[in-house]
Amino acid sequence: MNAAAKTVSLVLGSGGARGYAHIGAIEELLAQGFDIRSVAGASMGALIGGIYAAGRLDDYRDWARGLQKFDVLRLLDWTFRGGLIKGDRIIGRLRELIGDVRIETLPIPYTAVAVDILAQREVWFTRGPLFDAIRASIAIPTVFRPHHYEGRVLVDGGLLNPVPITPTLRDLTDCTIAVDLNAAPDDAHATAVPDASTDPGLLETFARSLDAVQSTLTRYRLAAQPPDLLIAIPRNAGAFYEFHRAPELIEIGRERTRAALAQWRGRVNAEGAPEVS
Repeated sequence: MNAAAKTVSLVLGSGGARGYAHIGAIEELLAQGFDIRSVAGASMGALIGGIYAAGRLDDYRDWARGLQKFDVLRLLDWTFRGGLIKGDRIIGRLRELIGDVRIETLPIPYTAVAVDILAQREVWFTRGPLFDAIRASIAIPTVFRPHHYEGRVLVDGGLLNPVPITPTLRDLTDCTIAVDLNAAPDDAHATAVPDASTDPGLLETFARSLDAVQSTLTRYRLAAQPPDLLIAIPRNAGAFYEFHRAPELIEIGRERTRAALAQWRGRVNAEGAPEVS
């Protein structure tokens, strides 16, 4: 990638509520003149990417910024069959905000990655109802009930591919930019170290286990298929269930994107790489 790169294939990773950082990343890329020509995402990345592709990111951002803890709890429809949460109430609320949309009618190519839990392989949604794709991709095993679609039992795409770069490899864009929500922790977002003499709660144990698995998978995936530019969101920026922290996480995404772009441009200028006219 060079300093004149402007058309972008955008890859949005999985990470639960940290996915709000995708909003800030998208807004900063657009503010700096980048033209997002395609989006691929897993889990929360599929949700944010799909809403952006549908042209309704502003509406979703404004709604998410107003969510408090009680509002988040009211969106949860509890069940004990296949997961703790059905997910119907959340998807219904998103449909009210966005409307029913088919992927093939979106103005830019969009891919949501889910996992067929029976066949143990990735499923790429590039056609069909947008909210079937999103519902499948966000179905964190044991948290959300799996999504049944066209004879498949589908769960969270982050289970196998937390940062799905592969769907963008054939894009005719200047560069691929990926947002990783499972990057190494940093001091700016340090939290209290758990007391090793006591057991963490169930939710905290699950959250830390999920982060460990996703961060390891992400490292392997990025080593095999590195993007032109990686925007790293530290995994200690927020837990996957903290959906009441949208304003803060959006700003983290914006700041991290701004810093990554500045660092890349500084490196290109230092190397004296030619620009594309």
